[in-house]
Amino acid sequence: MRNKAFKSRVKSEIKKFLSLLENNDLQGAERQLRVAQSLLQKGVSKGIYHKNKASHKISELFTKLNQAKLKTSAQTVAEA
Repeated sequence: MRNKAFKSRVKSEIKKFLSLLENNDLQGAERQLRVAQSLLQKGVSKGIYHKNKASHKISELFTKLNQAKLKTSAQTVAEA
């Protein structure tokens, strides 16, 4: 049961991150991403997640963050 609760918490933290990205709160999203990353890595050390699965998920989330940063910087350049 502990593993299920832990996985649920990780999913919730990832959803918070995605929600912040949708609202264009990049600083909040970056902080939330660090929380999700930490939890995923803790899950690996506890044997809840395979290390490759966690690494893939972290990479996917960082890619989304970087794309959002590029998108907002491109918009500010276009407006100038």
